[in-house]
Amino acid sequence: MAKILDRPDFARWAARARATGGCAQPIFLTGTVDHVHTGTGEVLHHYSTDTEPDGALPVACKTRRATRCPACAEVYRADTYQLIRAGLAGGKGVPETVTAHPAAFVTLTAPSFGPVHARRERSGGRVERCHPRRDAKPCPHGVVASCGARHDRDDPKLGEPLCPDCYDYAGSVLFNALAPELWRRFTLALRRYLAKCAGLTQKELRETLAVSFAKVAEYQRRGVVHFHAVIRFDGPAGPSTPPPGWADVQLLDDAVRHAAAAVSVTTPAAPGIPARSLTWGAQVDVRRITSSGALTQEAVAGYVAKYATKAAECVGTLDRRLRPTDDLDKLPITPHARRLIRECLRLGALEQFAELRLVQWAHMLGFRGHFSTKSRRYSTTLGALRAARIAYVRAQFPGWQPPDDQGPELITAIGEWRFHSQGLTRGEALVTAALTGKPLPPPASTDRRTAA
Repeated sequence: MAKILDRPDFARWAARARATGGCAQPIFLTGTVDHVHTGTGEVLHHYSTDTEPDGALPVACKTRRATRCPACAEVYRADTYQLIRAGLAGGKGVPETVTAHPAAFVTLTAPSFGPVHARRERSGGRVERCHPRRDAKPCPHGVVASCGARHDRDDPKLGEPLCPDCYDYAGSVLFNALAPELWRRFTLALRRYLAKCAGLTQKELRETLAVSFAKVAEYQRRGVVHFHAVIRFDGPAGPSTPPPGWADVQLLDDAVRHAAAAVSVTTPAAPGIPARSLTWGAQVDVRRITSSGALTQEAVAGYVAKYATKAAECVGTLDRRLRPTDDLDKLPITPHARRLIRECLRLGALEQFAELRLVQWAHMLGFRGHFSTKSRRYSTTLGALRAARIAYVRAQFPGWQPPDDQGPELITAIGEWRFHSQGLTRGEALVTAALTGKPLPPPASTDRRTAA
């Protein structure tokens, strides 16, 4: 740290750290930018990273993962919050009249793949015992599927199978891999049910009612994903038009429950591995979103945004892809996560499961979908929010400006950039955190710069 503070170009180094928002793993680029007059070919301004500290320019990594970069993940979380909230309360190009549209917060869970240690908290904060089955008999492996403990929130046993040898690891990773397809079929079944209830064809439904949604995937401690979704009824032109009077919250509730129970997806069959039908779990939660009360628009937006920056770390797995040099038995992961990853590798090696890319997504326990998605007309987009932020920053710090006698429309910026390295040393990370007030990332994400 002392070497960083004593360097002669520290002022510029600190300014760059602040410009990246305290990014823990910035990408360093080398290159040049020339501002050229399109009429005369004259170079009006030349910039080179040779004048920068260490000869490279850092840009933020923009990851959504809080385990990799808390600073960039916080920006992503805030953007997601604004996106979700705009679709419920208006703003960001969405009219405020959208608050009158029927909307619900829906949770679709995964089925059971075997009993696991769980925390069951009832109203009033009372925690029930895990699996208090006095009459339980030993399984073929000699394990009694019973646990009378009241687990704490941070108990490492949560999510662990009562008998790992009985647990359906294949079903767990296949559900994760096919969960995006199951969601797609759910949305189709939802619209079919609405059309049937209204006595309309699919085409007539689209001309009368639009179903908008935004969803996020969350990992349960047992290693399977479930989806939280905001589902809203609109008129045919989206949030700017009201839905028909018959499209109310009760119809939305009925449609969600029907669609969740109606859809399934069949897994491929392989030698010794029969095909199976995967469905949503029996627990389907549908709650109305209101402007006041227990489930407000802000509360839903905050809840969805929180999980948009998380991945499978709660299961005890890796936050990066497996490398060919990794020894699975020596990785710092939980035994349950290790068996899930091993099952991904086993199934992924079979030709019948090649399309699921289980090997590439083994660190995510088979899930390869986007963590947060939305329908086209739900609200604004992350791209629009980022563009607005960039425009604001450029207005505050305009940088080089052309001479008064040179119109901006006659000037072209020609840039050439190359990857140099990524990441910070531990000392650089400490100084960056102190300068920006951002939380210090875990050591694994800032061990040393990775050069090209």
